[in-house]
Amino acid sequence: MALQISATNAEHPALLLELPWQLPLEEWPEHHLVPLPRGISRHVVRYARAGEEVVAVKELAERPAVREYELLLGLDRLRIPAVDPLAVVTGRTDAAGEPLEPVLITRHLGGSLPYRSMFETTMRPATMHRLMDALAVLLVRLHLAGFAWGDCSLSNTLFRRDAGAYAAYLVDAETGDLHPQLSTGQREYDLDLARVNISGELLDLEAAGALHPSVDPIEFGTEICARYRGLWEELTRTSVYPAGKYHYIDRRIRRLNDLDFDVAEMQIAHSSGGDTVTFVPKVVDAGHHQRQLLRLTGLDTEENQARRLLNDLESWMATQDDYAPGGSPAASGHRPGGGPAGTARPEVLAHRWVRDVFRPTVRAVPPELRGSMDPAELYHEILEHRWFLSERAQHDIGLDTAVEDYVGTILPKVREPLSSQVDDPESPHAHPVPEQR
Repeated sequence: MALQISATNAEHPALLLELPWQLPLEEWPEHHLVPLPRGISRHVVRYARAGEEVVAVKELAERPAVREYELLLGLDRLRIPAVDPLAVVTGRTDAAGEPLEPVLITRHLGGSLPYRSMFETTMRPATMHRLMDALAVLLVRLHLAGFAWGDCSLSNTLFRRDAGAYAAYLVDAETGDLHPQLSTGQREYDLDLARVNISGELLDLEAAGALHPSVDPIEFGTEICARYRGLWEELTRTSVYPAGKYHYIDRRIRRLNDLDFDVAEMQIAHSSGGDTVTFVPKVVDAGHHQRQLLRLTGLDTEENQARRLLNDLESWMATQDDYAPGGSPAASGHRPGGGPAGTARPEVLAHRWVRDVFRPTVRAVPPELRGSMDPAELYHEILEHRWFLSERAQHDIGLDTAVEDYVGTILPKVREPLSSQVDDPESPHAHPVPEQR
């Protein structure tokens, strides 16, 4: 059987052909590989370079490889946080003509880490709670979309910094199944697996001396269940309100928005007596700020990063001579024509902010000091540093001064800008190495 590459993009097969498919993954030469931290996997996994991209290559049998590829494509269409599928390679043979296992290829999620790499420095319980929050949100999103994971665990998740919080991504869909809707039993089965798996993974860390002494692995495994159920209840419960109290419905929608979920549609029914109103929301993954920032600037970021960058953009716009309050990012969705005569459209101002503020700020940081931080996270860090210095000085010190001080006093001390920044993201001035405070 000839080598066959089934890919999502016409450019990928040409780039992937350069990789040594005639060798088992374990024997790939070092010059093809990228030394990135890998999580625990039942399969052989390697990171490799294909053109300008870094890809994850996983060996497994053809049927599960094709199935996982299709499941990841389905999750991508549903806008679920998961790794991006690129191709399946079949028909591999070695130099003697003996068959080799097919591989599944996914795009490496830049700036992400497996949980074991995050525990290389002892992680504080407060930070672990944030990881559990991120994993609970991911599991709820999957279940709302009808995806039964079948093996929810820390090992099958990648974590990415998101402006002081964390975002969780599904990295292994091999055991998953996509349905129109999940039953309570299917959800509870996933949740129980998550509890057992997480407790077991934390017990392994405890045995290796990598767990904070105050952390109880069993309690943290159980915590995912409580966080999941609280979030699921808030997102799916039916509310009954007195007739005429429509602001109660608005308040409920605002609570859902605060949890980073949008209401796609609503079912509102009056009682037969007309004295009560029943409200059932249908929620979807929000990403409101991501979409807004992408539309205005072309920057594709995490949700919290997008929210922070939009706030900075709006503050900057307010200082421009051709700015009108009606033309701000927050209002741009309601004003197709932008501001009044003589003012710039929000898109024009946003483009100017990217050109004159965002890009120069990021480029002012030497590449060798950035480590794994993507531009949006780096810009967020600089904004945090500016706030910290301004608070200390009791006046705004300006972005240029903040960049200079951040590059001169913070980054030179950072060993691993992303993986070390796990100790205290709740700090109002979180930086990659908390102990330098």
